[in-house]
Amino acid sequence: MGLASRAPGKGGTSAGALASLFRVALLFFGLWDVQTQTVANTRPTYIWQTGPWGRCMGSECGPGGSQSRAVWCAHSEGWTTLHTNCQQSERPSNQQSCFRVCDWHKELYDWQLGAWNQCVPVSMRNAGVPRPAVCTRGEEGIQTREVGCVHKSDGVPAEDAICEYFEPKPRLEQACLIPCPRDCVVSEFSPWTSCSKSCGMGLQNRLRSVLAPPLFGGSACPNLTEFRTCQPGKCEGVESLHSLRVGPWGQCMASPIRQARDTGEARVPKAERKAKRDRQARQERQGKRRKNKEKKELRESKGERVRERVKEKKRMRDPETRELIKKKRTRNRQNRQGLKFWDLQVGYQTREVTCVHRSGSTASISQCTQQTLPVTYQACVISKDCEVSEWSDWSVCSKECYDLNGRKGQRTRTRQVQQFPVGGGAECPELEESEPCSPQGEGIPPCVVYNWRSTEWSDCRVDVLLSQQDRRRSNQTGLCGGGVQTREVYCVQAPSETSSNLGSLKSKDALRPVNSDLCLGVPHNTTQLCHIPCPVECEVSAWSAWGPCTFENCQDQSTKKGFKLRKRKIMNEPTGGTGNCPHLTEAIPCEEPSCYDWLLVKLEECVPDNDKVCGPGTQNPQVQCINSDGEFVDRQLCRDAILPMPVLCEVSCPKDCVLSPWTSWSLCSNTCSGKNSEGKQTRARSILAYNAGDGGVQCPNSSALQEVRSCNDHPCTVYHWQTGPWGQCIEDTSVPSANSSISRAVPGTAVNDAFCSVGMQTRKVICVRVNVGQVPPKKCPESLRPETVRPCLLPCKRDCVVTPYSDWTPCPSICQTGGSVKKKQSRKRIIIQLPANGGQDCPEVLFQEKDCDASSVCPGYRWKTHKWRRCQLVPWSIRQDSPGAQETCGPGLQARAVSCKKLDSGPADVAACLKFAGPMPQLTQSCQLPCQDDCQLTAWSKFSTCAADCVGVRTRKRTLVGKSKKREQCKNTQMYPLSETQYCPCNKYNAQPVGNWSDCILPEGRVEGLLGMKVQGDIKECGQGYRYQAMVCYDQDNRLVETSRCNSHGYIEEACIIPCPSDCKLSEWSNWSRCSKSCGSGVKVRSKWLREKPYNGGRPCPKLDHVNQAQVYEVVPCLSDCSQYVWVAEPWSVWKVSNVDLKENCGEGVQTRKVRCMQNTVDGPSDPVEDYLCDPEEMPLGARESKLPCPEDCVLTDWGSWSRCPLPCNVNSTRQRSASPIRQPSERKQCPSTTEKEICTLNSNCFHYSYNITDWSTCQLSERAVCGVGFKTRMLDCVRSDSKSVDLKFCEELGLEKKWQMNASCVVECPVNCQLSDWSSWSECSHTCGLAGKLWRRRTVIQASQGDGRPCSSQLEQWKPCPVKPCFSWRYSVWSPCKSEGARCGEGLRFRNVSCFVSDGSGKDAGSMVDEELCGDLEQTVDGDKQIILQESCTVPCPGECYLTDWTMWSPCQLSCIGGDDLGFGSVQVRSRAVLAQEPENLLQCPEQEWEARPCTEGQCYDYKWMTGAWRGSSRQVWCQRSDGLNVTGGCQSTTEPVSDRSCDPACDKPRSICTEAGICGCEEGYTEVMTSDGVLDQCTVIPVLEIPTAGDSKADVKTIRALNPTEPTANMPGRAGRTWFLQPFGPDGKLKTWVYGVAAGAFVLLVFIVSMTYLACKKPKKPQRRQMNNRLKPLTLAYDGDADM
Repeated sequence: MGLASRAPGKGGTSAGALASLFRVALLFFGLWDVQTQTVANTRPTYIWQTGPWGRCMGSECGPGGSQSRAVWCAHSEGWTTLHTNCQQSERPSNQQSCFRVCDWHKELYDWQLGAWNQCVPVSMRNAGVPRPAVCTRGEEGIQTREVGCVHKSDGVPAEDAICEYFEPKPRLEQACLIPCPRDCVVSEFSPWTSCSKSCGMGLQNRLRSVLAPPLFGGSACPNLTEFRTCQPGKCEGVESLHSLRVGPWGQCMASPIRQARDTGEARVPKAERKAKRDRQARQERQGKRRKNKEKKELRESKGERVRERVKEKKRMRDPETRELIKKKRTRNRQNRQGLKFWDLQVGYQTREVTCVHRSGSTASISQCTQQTLPVTYQACVISKDCEVSEWSDWSVCSKECYDLNGRKGQRTRTRQVQQFPVGGGAECPELEESEPCSPQGEGIPPCVVYNWRSTEWSDCRVDVLLSQQDRRRSNQTGLCGGGVQTREVYCVQAPSETSSNLGSLKSKDALRPVNSDLCLGVPHNTTQLCHIPCPVECEVSAWSAWGPCTFENCQDQSTKKGFKLRKRKIMNEPTGGTGNCPHLTEAIPCEEPSCYDWLLVKLEECVPDNDKVCGPGTQNPQVQCINSDGEFVDRQLCRDAILPMPVLCEVSCPKDCVLSPWTSWSLCSNTCSGKNSEGKQTRARSILAYNAGDGGVQCPNSSALQEVRSCNDHPCTVYHWQTGPWGQCIEDTSVPSANSSISRAVPGTAVNDAFCSVGMQTRKVICVRVNVGQVPPKKCPESLRPETVRPCLLPCKRDCVVTPYSDWTPCPSICQTGGSVKKKQSRKRIIIQLPANGGQDCPEVLFQEKDCDASSVCPGYRWKTHKWRRCQLVPWSIRQDSPGAQETCGPGLQARAVSCKKLDSGPADVAACLKFAGPMPQLTQSCQLPCQDDCQLTAWSKFSTCAADCVGVRTRKRTLVGKSKKREQCKNTQMYPLSETQYCPCNKYNAQPVGNWSDCILPEGRVEGLLGMKVQGDIKECGQGYRYQAMVCYDQDNRLVETSRCNSHGYIEEACIIPCPSDCKLSEWSNWSRCSKSCGSGVKVRSKWLREKPYNGGRPCPKLDHVNQAQVYEVVPCLSDCSQYVWVAEPWSVWKVSNVDLKENCGEGVQTRKVRCMQNTVDGPSDPVEDYLCDPEEMPLGARESKLPCPEDCVLTDWGSWSRCPLPCNVNSTRQRSASPIRQPSERKQCPSTTEKEICTLNSNCFHYSYNITDWSTCQLSERAVCGVGFKTRMLDCVRSDSKSVDLKFCEELGLEKKWQMNASCVVECPVNCQLSDWSSWSECSHTCGLAGKLWRRRTVIQASQGDGRPCSSQLEQWKPCPVKPCFSWRYSVWSPCKSEGARCGEGLRFRNVSCFVSDGSGKDAGSMVDEELCGDLEQTVDGDKQIILQESCTVPCPGECYLTDWTMWSPCQLSCIGGDDLGFGSVQVRSRAVLAQEPENLLQCPEQEWEARPCTEGQCYDYKWMTGAWRGSSRQVWCQRSDGLNVTGGCQSTTEPVSDRSCDPACDKPRSICTEAGICGCEEGYTEVMTSDGVLDQCTVIPVLEIPTAGDSKADVKTIRALNPTEPTANMPGRAGRTWFLQPFGPDGKLKTWVYGVAAGAFVLLVFIVSMTYLACKKPKKPQRRQMNNRLKPLTLAYDGDADM
């Protein structure tokens, strides 16, 4: 492009085109080259290719291995070729040495991770990615790090393959976020300060502070100070230009005398110094002896020798006093300040005084001579750092045994303070440190291990189901099923391995309960679900039919007594054996008993006598021998029985009367025979055909057609053996007892029922006559008599087992100054096993309590301060040049010693007080030695006491001392007042409640409940309790005081009621419904109705029916025997011939019979019932029409039953029935067909059968079972193809498969009520003082509710208020102004006080100052800081000096957020110092402003947005506001700043005109624009206003060019309601608008209309003219009456 651009003229153009074409060609060929590798050279290219390196192989681990790879020659197109086609010189190596990695290298090598580098924007790494124009959340970036495999020991790099062998290489890059730049945010400016000068030219300053520092490259903070000049007025006289400035105090130095002494001692050798000190001490002792001798002589001369001798004797007589004096002197020597502990050296320090010019330059001191020079020296304490000794040896480990649970002990070491810090020296380090330890050495015994033990489970307690609530089942002692049982869990010492051979004492210790805190593991459960097996009741079958009269014992037939028996069977295996079943046999005495009898099986065909064809004959019986139980036996046994005789019969001849066969005997009319009742049976036969005149056998009369016989002729006396319950098992002495220790249960474990001996049980057996009572035993069969004695197993006796008493609980330590308060200590023992089977009872006393002995004194320490030493002044050599230095007076420093004492005043080590007694008291203080002219006064006394509150005054006094009493200037009571008086405090208190009511709390212990109250165990759950509200007491100044001042115990107590839970209440069970089917299997149902819903946490209702939400159903299967109701037909009546041939007595006729529905029993149909109970389809015919055979006709029997149709039903199949001839016809006649056939038709006479399974029943339990495992059943129905249920035999005969399970186990969930623990003790108050303190107590869920058990209460914790106590605290006052004493500026001091404040602890109450005595019990700390600082150095700026302000308070903690979301960069807070200037000339000398930031926690998110004010002319105010309402500078994005200035061209200079947002001139509100013809505003005119109040509040003006200003406030103007519309008739050009003409025209039309209507209303009507009309032409008038048809 450079060449093309430099070519001139046309050539340049053509050259540029050629260059472009050349580039395109190059690009084309370049792409082609990429694809084909070459263009010019058509010869193919061959290159070497390599495979991956193989596994490193070698015989040894380490760098001696080798690895290989495949190398081959390939064509550029990818196919392999010969090696000779590639350059052999360029062939890569196929082998290389390598490092063979083994598993143990994992301990030697590891990945070394470098630090993440700086986050680089993605746009800088990828040139195609544009950077965002506006930063919102931040910019995405990538940061990298170095990762390498190194040797762990020395960090030498190794091959990455070594580390990759064990774990993959960590990632080298990760995404990061570069946050958006955050500009510095500063607050608003403060108001302008006052002028720095009272006259002349000065400066005013206004300041602001930094609220948020610049982050992530944001703009720096702006100036925090703005200056402006001020000039209050001209100065009169010469302005002072110089000021005295004092510098800071220098280092504290020792006095020259001591310094010289110390220096001299340092030069002399140690031995010489020691000799010198000994010589000085010897001289001092000699001097003291000399002085004492002189004093003694003086006393003797004055007559004091006798008294001295008496004192000497007293001292000799009282050695204890002498020893106490000696100890006191020793203590005093130890507490002297000259000891090493308190090596306080009072020295001096000086400062410099200079004279400075207002410009900041230093001037001669003479320029400031008009002022008094300040003091340049003061006494001080030479600074010394804390010195401590070396660490002591470690103490013995607190744990002296080996803990199997891994818990360690502690060992400590200490060091002693050798020099305490004085004069601001470095503080002492920690004097004690500890570390965990385990005992070392051999033979260390294992620690005592504690384990959880538990008592045996209590009896299983079963709660009744809600659906089983029944008033008739009030006795619930026999309930069975699922329940809950409990036990007690306690902690015991586990037996050690070495204690197995010890005596019983150790074994008792193994059961002794100890503190539960000693057991570490999870305690055992205290509740568990249990199950009481339900007793299986005995089920028996129905009674069989009465048997024949038989001997009681067929082997012994000597007695003639016989019995008829009926029996029933046991259908199941009942609990406890069959002994509790009812009697199974009943007997009736009878005559002529026999053990065996012949059974008539059937009668053979009637055979006429004499080999005739017809006529009289006999039927031979077929018999079988049976025993009394109906079983077939050998025929020889019936040899004594009467064999049934042949039966007479008759084969009808053609002319004979034909009778039907006898019917079977009916059921016996009575089951027994008595005086008033006798059993009868009947049978009948009917005439089938009449005889032919006299030629045949005639028909019998009607009485011969029926026969009656007696039956059940035995008497109605039924006997049976009745048994009583088995008695108690009594030990049988005749049987040797078993080992009594068998299965002896271990205490604390589940106890099995063990048996120790064999006993005997007896029961009573009596003979009972039914409906009468007991009768003699001979009435009952002796062979059937039940046994009266049986052996039994006696269970072992179980004695009560209790643990030994636990150790006495420790007495609490009392630390009260008023003496100890008696406390209780207790011990307990626990029942492990309850007695059973006559074992030893448990002791009555399980808990013991006694008063504690004398309470132990709590260890405590306190500081004791000794007297202040004399006041030490600055050395004479330093102050000799100062005025008044000739006197030994002035400010100085005095010191004192501090010692450590126990609370019982015994001596203690100083380290104990440093650890337990708080900070050390002050060792030095300033003092003043009065000069000769000073007035000396005593300290103020305490105020005198007041007689009563609000009455009188109280005073305090002080007096002059020494020579001050005589000086006149000291007697000036105004300068030196000797007394102060103040009114007695007027204390008035008022009490008021505070806070919410507490929970309703029931009284402690078991309390008898009110009506309806429910008590669970010993824990009362509802009833009357009390709730509490705290009382607070205030004094007359509204300060919180103790509640006792208001004669209140701190609470308001109010009775309350905890409503008792009411369970769901259901009705009683209804009666069972009838079985849903009369044939086959169905269901029967009973139900309960909801009577009352649960409330207050009562037991919930069971699952109700979905259709009817107030009903509970129980469904059980039932089986209706299809043959329980049968049709019974009587014999056919005599023929009633309708077409009678009187001669022949035959022809068409009718027979009738009665058909009744009867209940079927074991003995056959018995009682008639309603006809609807029998199947109507199976009802026999009650009448039949047929032809009565004539004489000599063939007579057939009745038709037999139809044969069954073959299955499956088919129209090609038939069924048939047959009849047999009873009377053969004459020769002229023939018998009709003896068989009938009909086609098998489905669901008519042919049916298919299939099984149908019913639904499952509800879960069935035993009779007294409440819940647990039961069974559910379902039944099979045999269903015909027409959906009719039939007897099961139809399906069984077909052999249909039964593939269903008919019974299944099921579980009825047991009702487990919620079990809660006892309430814990009340906790400590949550706040030690204030209004918000609460006491809490809690309980836990031991057993959650299950099923429809009572749910757990939602209240698992309760609270009540603590007594309100005032919160006292120490607080600082504000710092006093900085003051440099004796000079105008320079280094000075500022002071503050620490005072006692009281507050309510809520944080909202600032607190009030009170007397310091109220904080006397508090440690003097301010905001947790024990170091109280009441003064600090400061700087007073000199006139004209430019300086920095104090640091501002730390700003609120602020997060880096976007839209309220934390970006995760932490929180920060900031503080700043601004510049203050006093002279305009010195602004260039001002220091730089400062700010500093620090990280913090719990920051807040702040948002910043632009705010705008109303337009004022062409401008408005725009500012940035933080989300908490604070106006700031910075924080808002400059790109979104709203416009703050607008202007119109030309300017809007007309009266009442404004520049609109559109940039054109308009009028203010209430004025209309009058425009010139060229659209320029001419004037603003007031127009009449038509005010139309509307519901809205819109400011839009529909008739002006002004629109709604979205930035203006939308409040209504004062005095106006609603919105105002301004109708302006003039347009911008000054002409009337079009709508004005339209309104005028409309008004004119309206006026014309009104005038016209008025005229028509007032005009008189004309009279109507009568006109004769033809009737034919008279129109028809129809009157519409509202009918729609018109």
